[in-house]
Amino acid sequence: MSTQQDQTKNPFISILTQPIQWLTMLTHHLNPSFIAGIFLIYGIGQGFSGSFFKLVSDYYWKDIQKIQPSTVQLYVGIYFIPWILKPIWGILTDAFPLLGYRRRPYFILAGVVGLVSASVVAVKGNLAPVAALMCFLGVSASLAIADVTIDACIARNSIEVPGLAPDLQSLCGFCSGSGALIGYLVSGFFVHHLGPQGAMENAGMTIRSMYKTIKYPQAWKPSLYMFLSLSLNVTTHEGHFYWYTDSKAGPAFSQEFVGVIYAIGAVASIIGVLIYHKYLKNYTFRNLVFYAQLLYAISGVLDLIFVLRWNLKIGIPDYFFVVIEETAVRITGKIRWMPMMVLSAKLCPLGIEGTFFALLMCIDSVGALISKWGGGLLLRVLHITRSDFNNLWLAVLIRDILRFVTLVLVFLVPNVGPYEGLLPSDGCEMDKRDGNVDEETLELVPINAKIEV
Repeated sequence: MSTQQDQTKNPFISILTQPIQWLTMLTHHLNPSFIAGIFLIYGIGQGFSGSFFKLVSDYYWKDIQKIQPSTVQLYVGIYFIPWILKPIWGILTDAFPLLGYRRRPYFILAGVVGLVSASVVAVKGNLAPVAALMCFLGVSASLAIADVTIDACIARNSIEVPGLAPDLQSLCGFCSGSGALIGYLVSGFFVHHLGPQGAMENAGMTIRSMYKTIKYPQAWKPSLYMFLSLSLNVTTHEGHFYWYTDSKAGPAFSQEFVGVIYAIGAVASIIGVLIYHKYLKNYTFRNLVFYAQLLYAISGVLDLIFVLRWNLKIGIPDYFFVVIEETAVRITGKIRWMPMMVLSAKLCPLGIEGTFFALLMCIDSVGALISKWGGGLLLRVLHITRSDFNNLWLAVLIRDILRFVTLVLVFLVPNVGPYEGLLPSDGCEMDKRDGNVDEETLELVPINAKIEV
């Protein structure tokens, strides 16, 4: 008792012990191997590998292949094709077990595809652009396949233990942000020093159940919002990246500092997850998404100030202002997206959770693809090239206006809390499993059916 009182009185000790207690609670109610899978996929896979891949590929196209930013933006859109195919990976994991397992073989497949693809780029120094693009596509595919398998487990556990749905998404955010922080920190260093180098029937039932569920207004309306909010959020990242490193028109940031900028963004993402988890996770989806989108749109104005160099006119140096800008955008962006991920998990019917969550993520990926290709088209139309950034401010202004326009679509998000039911009670439950198939508890279904949170 005295130890607990000391922890309560000492805020520093409380800060250290609360995450441990939180993880202990999660591992008590959910299988420890499932928690380890989240750390593996979201921390090492999406977080570390994804961030490392992002910075290395940016410099690879810029310095090795010497391709224009608008073309790179289109290439980055192609990376999203495996993510658009996520419903196919979801159907495979739900309806086509391999060797008696639904998830594990696909984890292994994802690892092999990613390792081979990355090795080819690293070893072969004179790849043609198309060949390099195919290798990067393979890396993206490996991340997408692994993401589907763990998301199916997360969706199932969110259904079985709805009180932990926000906590699971918070854990994913922590792992992804922490992995990204490490990846961005080391990627700049490496780039600078090393260079940028019964099955058919089950499938039919799954598809029919998925179609039945998506027809519910409670499902298609928030899905439409997620799609439109991503599509309208046109990205001008490649134009910014080229401008960041330009010695004449831009601030001429070094390779190491670009990695530091992205690392700071990863820290900001973690802070966004913390803010959501500690203070915002109990708010209704609609209210939280509206105010988060509003703050996200306002934070985007900082980009415009930076590109116009107004920060220098008011005496704020580039190195300091970019930290402010990156931090604000990442925190608001993460708070904006966390409730939508919780909502997505709650929309999944039991038995087709892998396929349906993959469908929702596919819709998101199509929106992200439109965002990236739309940004690439915008850069091309405004004639923003490797050396001409005169119209970059206009591209950023158009992007910011579209972020504010997204606010009028928030009515599509349900005005319910994270612990309230969404789908009808008879909604599309399909959990007829083959008794010979090992659920691996995914290993990953909850040990305790009910908990109090």
